[in-house]
Amino acid sequence: MTPFEIARGYIGTTEGPGPANNPVIMEMYGSVGHDWVEHDSVAWCAAFVGHCLEKAGIRSTRKLTARSYLDWGVPVEIAEAQPGDIGVIPRGASSWQGHVFFIERIEGAWVWGLGGNQSDAVNVKRYPVSKLLGVRRAGHVAASATLSVREVQTRLKALGYHEVGTVDGVIGPRTRAAILAFRDDTDLARVPIIDVALSDALEQAAPRAVAPERAAGVPAESRIVTAANAQIGLGAIGATGSVVSQIAPAITEAEGARDLAERFAGLVGLQEALAVVLPWLAAAVFLGVIVCAVKARAARIEDHRTGKTP
Repeated sequence: MTPFEIARGYIGTTEGPGPANNPVIMEMYGSVGHDWVEHDSVAWCAAFVGHCLEKAGIRSTRKLTARSYLDWGVPVEIAEAQPGDIGVIPRGASSWQGHVFFIERIEGAWVWGLGGNQSDAVNVKRYPVSKLLGVRRAGHVAASATLSVREVQTRLKALGYHEVGTVDGVIGPRTRAAILAFRDDTDLARVPIIDVALSDALEQAAPRAVAPERAAGVPAESRIVTAANAQIGLGAIGATGSVVSQIAPAITEAEGARDLAERFAGLVGLQEALAVVLPWLAAAVFLGVIVCAVKARAARIEDHRTGKTP
């Protein structure tokens, strides 16, 4: 969709009643990097135009001043203006003040502008053509730098927000939770959206800090750690018993394996050699179990200490 088409979809949007704020308008501030704004009574005509541009994948000025668009894109003669071009007119007594909108049409001495903050709403209003300070068109304006969902997920994981889950390009519950956590840590508005402010913050953020007590601790009630500890204990007992007593391992599977090996050895005349080798083979198996269990336990604790898992 073009920015103009997106803008038309907002017609009828109004500021919140009384002290209330319309979240749709608050999102517009955030989408151009100004989610510090606390009330929709702050002039938002430039936020509206910028929001529509950014949603269409076109980089806006990312400013809240209407006249910033006099230096945006390429200039267009008023006589050559087309629907969707951006018009700027003066507003207020100061030289920096102004109003910006999408041009819907020009007829004679009048220009109809589709804009935000026009009588506190998004609508189409008529202004004198003589007031136009300039008309601008996107031209060769760079594409918006807002990150894709996959890029956001990948960056969040790299920064230590592992609750994001799988990098799948979908904003599901886990990705929303990770976005909210990152926004909270970086003092951004706590809304689960991908906007300019979030994209810029992700590019500049340092890795997520891990609490000292977590960095030196172990996961409580972890089934992996519990199972690994049990395997280590049983493996140690089995290995010791095999070497010291030179008997078959004390577990059913190992007994079955010994019986099978003995029957095979009987066929080839290796009973005596088997009596010597089997205990050491059993010990080696138990030691292998211990090594695997130690690695699993260490990996689980490392995931906990780095914040990858609860």
